[in-house]
Amino acid sequence: MNHSSIATLRSFRGNARGCVYTEALWGIPYNLYAPYVSVYMLALGLTDAQIGLITSIGLGFQVFWALMSGAITDKVGRRRTTLITDLVSWSVPCLIWAFSQNFWWFLVAAIFNAVWRVSQNSWTCLLVEDTDPALLVEVYSWIYIANVIVAFIAPFSGLLIEWFTLVPAMRMLFLFSFVMMTIKFYATNAMTTETQRGVIRMQETRGQPLFSILGGSAGVLREVVHSPVILATTGVMIILSISRMIQGTFWSILATEKLGVPDQWLAIFFSARSLVMLLMFFLVMPRFRNVGVHKPMFFGFIGLLFSQLLLITLPPGSYWLLLVSTLMEACSLPVASALLDKLVVLVVDPKERARIMAIVYVIVIVFTSPFGWIAGQMSQVNRTLPFVLSIVLYAIGGLLILVEGRLERVHGTPDQAVA
Repeated sequence: MNHSSIATLRSFRGNARGCVYTEALWGIPYNLYAPYVSVYMLALGLTDAQIGLITSIGLGFQVFWALMSGAITDKVGRRRTTLITDLVSWSVPCLIWAFSQNFWWFLVAAIFNAVWRVSQNSWTCLLVEDTDPALLVEVYSWIYIANVIVAFIAPFSGLLIEWFTLVPAMRMLFLFSFVMMTIKFYATNAMTTETQRGVIRMQETRGQPLFSILGGSAGVLREVVHSPVILATTGVMIILSISRMIQGTFWSILATEKLGVPDQWLAIFFSARSLVMLLMFFLVMPRFRNVGVHKPMFFGFIGLLFSQLLLITLPPGSYWLLLVSTLMEACSLPVASALLDKLVVLVVDPKERARIMAIVYVIVIVFTSPFGWIAGQMSQVNRTLPFVLSIVLYAIGGLLILVEGRLERVHGTPDQAVA
């Protein structure tokens, strides 16, 4: 209980406490169903290409909602926007997934789920705007830790599948997710208050039509385009977005269809991955509190690259080597992703955070969205090809981190913080 991370968790106040303490209520159901979504879709008759197409269409709708997210967050408020859009983007799709029958059901669910891009923006503002910047690494680390800890219950999904078979078990898990996530959204709303910056933006936008507020983003777009630091950071976000989309969509398909892993064993790999990530957050991440982020992130990308190299060379039945690849990824991902979250907060002007982040998310989604379809076509040809693409992306990501570090030393950040 005296570990620095534990002590920091106990010290959280205000919105940081409300956002972090309730995160497990979302993470528990998500980690129960996430390993099996792709194979659930296959079991209901979808093809690899259709799964990739749904991913790309969903990302297309995310472009619209990400574009609107800054204006909605400023006009409606961080807290209220988070509640409404969380319910639309998670509670409603969980009900649809629970009763899905074919491609069209999953497509409709993906369209509703795309609204999470609004809550991503509003929830981030709610979390960080009244939080001490010195605590950002710990805050984001605990967000990841909350989801990693609850991933240890993932083997329960395997037991359900063994007892009831895949499709009935997944339907039960999605209904459970609807209940748990809905409770989480109302609990977060009850434990948080509107941020100081949020109150100011609500007053400034009072009486303005939503699209009028959106029209004011032209100046913010120019700020993004003319900031080499923000552009380089956005490039890193794009790399991680595409590669994580590939991992989340096609890893389970590769493991079951090519390597022969039984469906009910998938949760074992996810739990092992979660254990190593948890150790990383407790034993390694606190050491990065007062150091630069660029070198650790570079080595994180290198580790991710080698984990995918090992993955694509595995012969069928190589369960132990698949575990090694999974654990290598688990060691590298926290370093790359959690520190990227801190980097994004540091390079964005706090006065225009909502609208800048909206534009950044739009750029990320626009570049990411075609890769769902591309990866689906690649997987249709050979199920290792999407991960070859990931290897190339991780190599580019490592180089971008080095470039971003050089640019930041030259141009600085909005608050002159050195990441």
